[in-house]
Amino acid sequence: MKALSFLSLLLPAVQCFTASPQPQSRLAVAASRRFIYRTVKPIQPSPRLPLSTQAAAASDHNPYASPQLDKAALAKYAIAALTSLSLLTISFASLDRLTSLLHTTPSSLPLPLTAFLFYFLSLKSRVFNPLNNARPVRSKATTEEPSAGFRDRVMPSWTPPGVVFPIMWLLIIGPLRAYSSALVARAANRFLCWPILAFVTHLTIGDVWNTVNNTERRYGAAVVGVLMALASAVNASIRYYGVLPLAGRLLGLTCLWLSVASLLIADTWRLNPVNIGNGERRREPLYPVKGEAETTFLWFTKATDGGASSENSSNDGPGCKQLIDYNGRGKGEEKITYRNREHLLKSKGIQQ
Repeated sequence: MKALSFLSLLLPAVQCFTASPQPQSRLAVAASRRFIYRTVKPIQPSPRLPLSTQAAAASDHNPYASPQLDKAALAKYAIAALTSLSLLTISFASLDRLTSLLHTTPSSLPLPLTAFLFYFLSLKSRVFNPLNNARPVRSKATTEEPSAGFRDRVMPSWTPPGVVFPIMWLLIIGPLRAYSSALVARAANRFLCWPILAFVTHLTIGDVWNTVNNTERRYGAAVVGVLMALASAVNASIRYYGVLPLAGRLLGLTCLWLSVASLLIADTWRLNPVNIGNGERRREPLYPVKGEAETTFLWFTKATDGGASSENSSNDGPGCKQLIDYNGRGKGEEKITYRNREHLLKSKGIQQ
């Protein structure tokens, strides 16, 4: 009965859409329309996102399409630097206290002992830094194999051979730092003094730069970081010169190597553009970009091989820079390396 009553009400409504309703059926048509409107739920159109929102959602996977400053990374860099400076300051103050308790002074200590202390500090200052300040693996660098910060990206054709780097740091830069710092400590007759703190600040900036360049592979931010390391080395050299001119000259020699390193980092940044979408490529911004890497404290996390973050270690993530063949560009050819065997095979289109 209910079905028959529904059909009796629905039939006039159908007739009203196919032919002009007669005057005597207008009441039935109106009643059927009210019945249909009460029983049939209208279909609501799905909301449409604005074009700007759609574009932002489409570019979420690529941090370089609309780069944003990674404020969290900057905050962690500052925390790590302050932590390192605080620990080193406490260490030098403790050394001064210890020598006082032993009724001696830094000037009376054997020069080789003081120099060895600063040599160890110049090479292992990262133990005071909570970030992952990974250096290139020495055994891989000498054989031109890729490791964190060396041959894991497109590098200029004039890059020195890998064996040059450990020679410079272990046999030249380290001893120059150690001997000049020992001379300053003996001349000031204390370990904790402003020239030594200027030198420690230089080491701290260098450690943070190693995180930016080697671990996180932020090529743009690494350019600014290496210039800050160079400027801090110049400042420390001037401070040393004020205490003892010979110490200032010796530490100033290390600025020559840092100048070459700055040019190398800047040229590496130029040779590693990133894909921002639609086949367009451009250089990374000169600041940490949100989403290109994750800054973590090594003291509270487990280290990964080579120090790469999870995004940068992937073969198709935003941190994976497409390697470019620069053959035929003037003098020589660019040295192309790949992050690992899987990356090499995928770049050449070989399925495993």
